[in-house]
Amino acid sequence: MSFVEYGDTIKDGDTAIVFLGHESMFPVKVQHGSVTQTKYGVIRHSTDLIGKKYGSKVTCSKGGWVFILHPTPELWTMNLPHRTQILYSTDISIITMMLELKPGSIVCESGTGSGSLSHALIRTVAPTGHLYTVEFHQQRAEKAREEFREHGVEHLVTVTNQDVCKNGFGVSNIADAVFLDIPSPWEAIGHAKSALKAEGGRICSFSPCIEQVQRTCLAMEESGFTEINTLEILLRVYNVRTVSLQIPDLGKAAEDNSSTGFDSSSPSHQAPLDAVLLTSPVSVLL
Repeated sequence: MSFVEYGDTIKDGDTAIVFLGHESMFPVKVQHGSVTQTKYGVIRHSTDLIGKKYGSKVTCSKGGWVFILHPTPELWTMNLPHRTQILYSTDISIITMMLELKPGSIVCESGTGSGSLSHALIRTVAPTGHLYTVEFHQQRAEKAREEFREHGVEHLVTVTNQDVCKNGFGVSNIADAVFLDIPSPWEAIGHAKSALKAEGGRICSFSPCIEQVQRTCLAMEESGFTEINTLEILLRVYNVRTVSLQIPDLGKAAEDNSSTGFDSSSPSHQAPLDAVLLTSPVSVLL
């Protein structure tokens, strides 16, 4: 099993996604003899998972069923264990596009965090590219190495445990792109420039506060970067549904008034607003 190469069959040692519904799924490491508890009952790895095809519908011990999905960076982002705050697919997609990443690209990243962006970057630059990711926290760096090894992508990534603001990325003049997600990215701009190739490299910094953005942009200008842009990424969800609205049948009301001889302009014969008949439901998409 690999996050960058699809496999048909579930094998011992794989990481799979147990899908109960769009709002309910979780990762599981497939191991011979192990069991996984769900609200629909037990899943026995040896008989229910190993040897089955990814995408299979598996019946649990209580009669309910789940789907077993092959992991992807998007599914991993939705289900990974959070060691830090993470980037989600909305941010990841624009970052990948703006950095102009493609198979064969060399990318430097700091910090690794929970590995959400890292998995997406690895998938994008595979099979001939490489990710150099730097994590300040030793335990998080060790956990990231372990996950990359379990997910079959360790040959595409190098994890370094150090302070990128003081020690840089450990590479020079080879990176096509650099990504920064750290508290003080302006302190790492010099090291980012050293890691980038001589011409055409791109750098992206992700920051939640405008003060961070201002200091980072200033540091980029001082280091000779050009075409500096700032983007705000917002996800707006639309709920498209059909609803019925009733409207007054004004033509019928006017006809009734005419047939009875009432003068609709006369105050004594004006119908109150709440007495108008409402008919003819109309379907409107919101």
